[in-house]
Amino acid sequence: MLSRSAERLYWLGRYLERTENTARLLSVHMNLMFDLPMSVEISWRNLLTIFGAGERFFQLYETPDEHNTMRFLLADTNYRGSLFSSLNFARENIRTSRDLMPDEAWQQVNEMYLLIREKSDSTANRRGRVILLNDIMRGCQRFTGFLSGAMSQDDAYRFIQLGRNIERADMTTRILDIGSTLLAEDRSDKMREYENTLWMNVLKSLSALLMYRKHRRLRINSGDVLDYLMKDANFPRSVGHCIDEVETCIRYFPQSEELFENISTVKKLLKTTDFYKITPKNLHELLDNIQVKLDEMHQQIAATWFLAVN
Repeated sequence: MLSRSAERLYWLGRYLERTENTARLLSVHMNLMFDLPMSVEISWRNLLTIFGAGERFFQLYETPDEHNTMRFLLADTNYRGSLFSSLNFARENIRTSRDLMPDEAWQQVNEMYLLIREKSDSTANRRGRVILLNDIMRGCQRFTGFLSGAMSQDDAYRFIQLGRNIERADMTTRILDIGSTLLAEDRSDKMREYENTLWMNVLKSLSALLMYRKHRRLRINSGDVLDYLMKDANFPRSVGHCIDEVETCIRYFPQSEELFENISTVKKLLKTTDFYKITPKNLHELLDNIQVKLDEMHQQIAATWFLAVN
């Protein structure tokens, strides 16, 4: 297939995954903020940290309160990582790739784009925001389910999967970086009191709570949550599973040697890390290291299979 087409499909996968993850994370964080007492050290600023968007936010807004943070992450067209921007980029990539997938796929993405464009003003009130986020999450899931059941599992599909799993692994590491705060030795007594609730919301943000309960059969605690979301080979949003999916996809493509080396490095990091004994500092360094490796994978994918732009 044409390198230009492969690049569009890859970014379609990334942007739609980013859209769904953003919607899920905003929804869970809202519930967390409203349920916890104000004395717990979790704030709207934590969302900006997860998205790595603090610097850009303060260029546009002064105070990281609920209204500004939600406006920025949901509908701000001046921030390329907002939910609306991600969906807009996804729409543009699928619009120019309509000959490679079923028509219904384009219709689904276009409907989500029109929905958020029409209802962006509703982000100012909580009820409207919750409804919009739920609609977006369902739309992304319908798109993913439709492709898995109605699109040939060929190179076009694999490039979408490749983008989706790199983006998913990156977001999982960003969410788990909250663990650096939750495990800190200097955390308050109130934080310690609500620690299990906070880890439960980490699981919820990745739709992992039920599967964690089913397969671990344990009380929620930091070691088991980290081990499950980093290593579990069967849970689709664990870092380990995403890396396995990336490896499966690139086996079908030529000139993948450097990518396999990076994949082996990440797998070795996951295998040799004891998440039951890891310190907050080491956890933060590990997650940063994996994010760097994911970015290197992206750069290798772009250099190997996408058209170079001078």
